[in-house]
Amino acid sequence: MAKIVLYRELLRAKARRWMVLALCLASVLPSWLRSQPFSGVDDIEHGLDIVRPGAATASRLDLRDALAALSIPSVSVALIDGGKLAWTHAWGAASEQTLYQAASLSKLVTAVAALRLVDLQRLNLDRNVNEDLVGWRVPDNALTAGQSVTLRGLLSMTAGIGVPGYVGYQPGLPLPTLQQILDGAPPAHSQPVRVDNIPGTRFGYSGGGYEIVQALIESKLFGSFDRAMHEIVFSRAGMSSSIFAQPLPLALIGRAARGHYADGRELAGGWRIVPELAAGGLWSTPTDLAKLLIEIVRAYRGEPGQIISHAAAVDMLTRQNNGPYGLGGAIAGSGQSLVLMKRGQNVGYQGYMLIFPITGQGIVVLSDSDNGTALATAIIRRAATVYRWPPLGELAD
Repeated sequence: MAKIVLYRELLRAKARRWMVLALCLASVLPSWLRSQPFSGVDDIEHGLDIVRPGAATASRLDLRDALAALSIPSVSVALIDGGKLAWTHAWGAASEQTLYQAASLSKLVTAVAALRLVDLQRLNLDRNVNEDLVGWRVPDNALTAGQSVTLRGLLSMTAGIGVPGYVGYQPGLPLPTLQQILDGAPPAHSQPVRVDNIPGTRFGYSGGGYEIVQALIESKLFGSFDRAMHEIVFSRAGMSSSIFAQPLPLALIGRAARGHYADGRELAGGWRIVPELAAGGLWSTPTDLAKLLIEIVRAYRGEPGQIISHAAAVDMLTRQNNGPYGLGGAIAGSGQSLVLMKRGQNVGYQGYMLIFPITGQGIVVLSDSDNGTALATAIIRRAATVYRWPPLGELAD
């Protein structure tokens, strides 16, 4: 009997020791986790190297201090890890549902739509685009005598098309139609979209080229660009908060971040209206854009049922015509370091997105300020360290 009592006491003593150990671990584990990679938002918002306007060197700041230093009202981030959406978070005067002008990130979204139509054999990457355009044609000149403009050239910025970008219109001003934009006709205040280099011979950043892609998509789907994008991209990728509508519908104005100049002043009317939809007219969230990047990763890996085919994804992530672009964005690195990148800059809004298709790591950053690129760059560099991304070189447009 005495032996049984002693045995029970030993068991109780061991149980007490294990309980004490468990309590000790519970008290120290959260702080330990916060010091490790993959712990989430906390690690991203500290230790940012920010270059303030006019400064020659970077200052190390927390994210909230960086917002104040750069006069940025808000920034929203979606982090991709392991081919999945890891987390989203917004700082400042915004939430994860806040809409931002995605600016030139619109081009990558447009490229996915065009590649979807290639998969459906409605478009061809290497055919003269004038064979598919309805109602408007790329004017031929001496530069197109031996080489025609193709969709591959347009998506990779090697089609020889001019007009690098668009600055938008203040609310209340007359807005041009797509054909007026392409022809540079009033009320458009941009130059005509024309061939100014031999197609296929050199890279030249061209928002005008993406307006031709918009015309191609509208020609094939016989409807508005926004409706076409909902049908072939947004609905398939689960992008429920994205819209190619300029001006923004009244029902969504309450969700939209207002754009700001570098000195912190708000744009008159809240934003510029950007009727050049494919080049820069998307309103979206980091979450939606991250969903699209994940679709591209899955397609690149050959997973079935994705928004574009494996072959299209491989083309998208292959540099074209000796330029820095694939189809829709800049490409750098190889192997695990292969990365797809795209910068967006409208008046009052700046953002960035990138994805490593092999590792499934990436990020989307959107902000409502002309200083947004400085903050986005710092956030991306910090994420690369915290999440142990493959080597990341210069961030391209």
